Amino acid sequence: MDSLWIEYAWTLVILIGLEGLLSADNALVLAVIAKHLPDDQKKRAINYGIIGAFIFRFIALFVISFIANVWQVQAVGAVYLIYLGLKNIIGKKEEDQEEELSSGQGFWPTVLKIGAADLVFAIDSILAAVALALALPNTPLPEIGGMDGGQFLVVLAAGVAGLILIKFAATWFVKLLDKRPSLETTAYLIVAWVGVKLAVITLSHENVGVLDEHFAHGAAWTITFWTVLLGVAIGGWFYSGKNRREVNS
Repeated sequence: MDSLWIEYAWTLVILIGLEGLLSADNALVLAVIAKHLPDDQKKRAINYGIIGAFIFRFIALFVISFIANVWQVQAVGAVYLIYLGLKNIIGKKEEDQEEELSSGQGFWPTVLKIGAADLVFAIDSILAAVALALALPNTPLPEIGGMDGGQFLVVLAAGVAGLILIKFAATWFVKLLDKRPSLETTAYLIVAWVGVKLAVITLSHENVGVLDEHFAHGAAWTITFWTVLLGVAIGGWFYSGKNRREVNS
């Protein structure tokens, strides 16, 4: 019995780390989408985003056996994040910017965009957590949501930890983007790259079959994804610092 709980405790630690990484993606998208709002509305929009993230993750946990086969949701999420990122990197004409400011950029439209992102990230997060938890041995606890009670509680605990991390990370990203505005391009590039990750997951789905079913979670793609993401983040950080010095001088 002791070895069982040790295995569960170790898996929980790994899951919290995994949720931390996924939460960073989620938090960055929240911060970028809400960036244009006034400070008071920005804080409220992010808080709504945290509430939405909790609701969607909790629902996803109970219906995991269903959403595991709904690859279309992740496909739409991939397209949405790639579009969001590239649209703001490539740039717009002045009249397009004015039109966007006059429609679709208010508080509630922004909250709806955050909610859409939350839904996609909730599915990604829960699928990843459940995949690890299902490898754990069964416990004497009764089943919850179609899962062994112990496995369910481990995923729930990791999910709550991830939500706490989203809260702190989103606040930090907002402050960082305010201090280094030129980092916004880097942030949108990362958002698009996260969209590519979701696209790879979709293409690796057993019902799609474009890529090998194990490719999305294999070592090669995982190393590639994080190498590119860290390269973009580090390069963007140094470039934004250079821009800042040029402005100050």
